[in-house]
Amino acid sequence: MSAPPFKVRCTPEVQKQLVALARDKGLAKRRRAVEKALGQLEKYGPRHSALQTHPFESQKGPGGAKVFVAYAEQGTPAAFRILWCYGPGEDEITVLWVGPHY
Repeated sequence: MSAPPFKVRCTPEVQKQLVALARDKGLAKRRRAVEKALGQLEKYGPRHSALQTHPFESQKGPGGAKVFVAYAEQGTPAAFRILWCYGPGEDEITVLWVGPHY
């Protein structure tokens, strides 16, 4: 069995966001969508078609890293998105933010 192509790491802020999602029973569907998207990001990489990953031009990551956005949900009001960047290590992705798209 081979290792996933990427190790997904979450910032402390994202960890708090995920805990808040888990605690709010009204957001259970969104929590499942976010967990599924993070799993796809780790297992298949950012090019997985369901993620619709693209650059997020208006923000830079740590050290000026290029930031990307991946879809956790589609076709719903205020659909959740995941902002991430590559690094800090090789084959690592750091999730910077999880939340609704307005």
